[in-house]
Amino acid sequence: MFLRSFLFLMLLCCTIFCHAQDAKDFMFGTALDLAKTDYEGILKKAQFSAEGHYFFTRSITASAGFDVWTSDGVSFVLGGRWYPMDNFFTRVRGLIGENDIALGAGWNQVLSDRWRFEAMADFYFKGDFAMRAGVMYVVPHK
Repeated sequence: MFLRSFLFLMLLCCTIFCHAQDAKDFMFGTALDLAKTDYEGILKKAQFSAEGHYFFTRSITASAGFDVWTSDGVSFVLGGRWYPMDNFFTRVRGLIGENDIALGAGWNQVLSDRWRFEAMADFYFKGDFAMRAGVMYVVPHK
């Protein structure tokens, strides 16, 4: 029992001090859809995104960017993320141009002190579901 409690306490301390981002950091990145429910064939309706994030706190961000569809054009995107844990996030995004809202969740893996790999899934209120992956670059506020 003591060993289990000690290991839990050590893991908790590590997660407190080994975080991926700080308040006032910026993060920029891009992602590509791996699968989407309105799939029409290879690159016939591909989608990618570019976005930037500002960390108000270690766990709350505001984001802005754009999504590009090869057949439908461009949508400006505003949203935010909540990180309940350092490597897991939930997000909400409003797509201006597509007139849709997306709710999603994702996971990131730290590649270095600045680079992150991300995988995420989104549900669009118009009825689509998408999975995407990408990379992010963290710019510290210091």
